[in-house]
Amino acid sequence: MSEVLLEGREIVKVFPGVRALDGVGLRLEAGAVHALLGENGAGKSTLIKVLTGVHPPDGGQLLWRGEAVRFRSPLEAARTGIGVVHQERNLVPGFSVAENICLQAPPSRRGMIDRAAMSAPALRCLAEIGVDLDPQTPVGQLSVAQKQLVEIAKALFTESRVLLLDEPTASLSPQETERLFEVIRRLAARGTCVVFVSHKLEEVFAVCDTVTVLRDGQSVLDSAPLAQYTHDDVVNLMVGRAHTTAGLAPRTCDTASPPALALSGVSTAAGHRDISLDVRVGEIVGLYGLVGAGRSELAKAILGLDRIEAGEIRVHGTPVRINSPRQALHKHGIGYVTENRKEEGVFLEQPIVRNITVTVWRKLARALGYVPAKEERATAADLVARLGIRISGLQQLAGELSGGNQQKVSLAKWLAADTRLLIVDEPTVGVDIRTKRAFHELLWELAGKGLAILLISSDLGEMVTLADRVVVMGNYRRLGETDNDHDYEEMSGRIIRLIHGRPEEAVAPAERNPA
Repeated sequence: MSEVLLEGREIVKVFPGVRALDGVGLRLEAGAVHALLGENGAGKSTLIKVLTGVHPPDGGQLLWRGEAVRFRSPLEAARTGIGVVHQERNLVPGFSVAENICLQAPPSRRGMIDRAAMSAPALRCLAEIGVDLDPQTPVGQLSVAQKQLVEIAKALFTESRVLLLDEPTASLSPQETERLFEVIRRLAARGTCVVFVSHKLEEVFAVCDTVTVLRDGQSVLDSAPLAQYTHDDVVNLMVGRAHTTAGLAPRTCDTASPPALALSGVSTAAGHRDISLDVRVGEIVGLYGLVGAGRSELAKAILGLDRIEAGEIRVHGTPVRINSPRQALHKHGIGYVTENRKEEGVFLEQPIVRNITVTVWRKLARALGYVPAKEERATAADLVARLGIRISGLQQLAGELSGGNQQKVSLAKWLAADTRLLIVDEPTVGVDIRTKRAFHELLWELAGKGLAILLISSDLGEMVTLADRVVVMGNYRRLGETDNDHDYEEMSGRIIRLIHGRPEEAVAPAERNPA
């Protein structure tokens, strides 16, 4: 049996009105990759904060290598040997990559911080995860995926004995994810315990040895060998009942009318060249590609956030030139559910009612711009009910909701405005299995009612589940397109062949010329 590095016994944490942790236990052993699983709201994030000194436990006991401990701050936990990479980025945008990586223990010379000496350890940590970044680049200039990788390098710099990774692959491509798994395996081989928090069970089974499952603030499985459980066993433990994965209802799209959105030979100031694609009424078209392929950037150019330098955009057959998201919404009926819900999707410090109705204030307004509170509440309440958003009341702050419910609020505001085309960017990053399934059903239902949807996702399973067609991008170019027969093995093979430059092998079997 390996050494137990960190152990939690009967951990309790109480917040006003809620018992977030109720007797949780876990045991983290040296050299193990330990999965911490549970739906949103199960208590995973709270447990991580207790283990890392953000919150003191209200009951129970923490032991570090057999000795009782009580961390008074995250810095104290870090100095003990516990590192964490949170799901939400925790970097200083104005600092360089090297400064962020070395932030907890910067090299010094004669009592002064030696910034020049930061590059070497930063490059070493980046090299461990196979990332080629200039250590002097300001973090604020990086993409979401690059920031996530810098967070991981930052944790490697502290040489933690226990490293907690909260949804570390949320913004990574399959290739980057596998590279991260290699790093995790190397860390485990040298005696580090890596705690892996993820909603992607295929990743959990690929890399983890042991598992703890939380449900409603309690441990329903405590530090057990993962090999003893199947995928379905784990899902059932998480949701408390058998979980159905029945197929979605059949759906057709309108092929007779002009596409809701059509791009022809579009080039942008961001670097896209000759991009053509279309999305029809009632159709879900997927945009897939490795991180850095230019998918989100293309969406933002469509919305007027970047300059279109060549080509043409048509909305329902009419050529348009969109200059702003406001114009995209109010003139052309285009909504955008962003991947960065906390910074761009919702107003965290504003109530739910205001978040949902912000897109229709102009429609609801009376004389002198007055928006009747009664109509606001009615509009918001209808969408809360339709989308199954779990809230305590319409005046609850959006920042108090789980990630899945925040994403539903972000979607609700566009539905309130009667959008006809919805661009959905990484819709289920960081949400649990049941919420993810509900979100898939919701998007499928919306398409069935005539909404055109352009879906950007790095989750290949999600893409195969939802898309009618998949357009593959790489390096700001269109690499090809394939119809989706919803067969994961077949589709994943076609898509990967397109990414790696073998388009002749990526067409559907029925489309191949036997000659």
